[in-house]
Amino acid sequence: MLGHTKKRHTEEVEARFIGTPENIRKLRRAARAFNVVDATKGKLPPEDEKNWTMEEAFPEMAWNAGGVSIRGGRAKEGLTQRQLAELTGIPQRHISEMENGKRPIGKELARKLAKALKVDYRVFL
Repeated sequence: MLGHTKKRHTEEVEARFIGTPENIRKLRRAARAFNVVDATKGKLPPEDEKNWTMEEAFPEMAWNAGGVSIRGGRAKEGLTQRQLAELTGIPQRHISEMENGKRPIGKELARKLAKALKVDYRVFL
């Protein structure tokens, strides 16, 4: 008979939130009550700390700034990858690969993305 092979889930999980600065401050206060820590620093920052670098706020920006910018632009415009693909003529799988840092974003693609997402093309380069 086979033994039990499933691994137990870890007791800790990581969560990311997007919201207004006021709502994020409220989340930090609530997190302190539950003894939750900031995964990037090992502790919660002081409530009034506002001078984060882009890499501290979004660690993925250090190695995939273009992909994070595409994902953020899509969120801002309320678009799915498929909808962005239809607007730009770029295959959806290429958009996914660019967002995940697996495909470079050239100037021509950056211009197409910028037009659809209503931003300057240089944010993707």
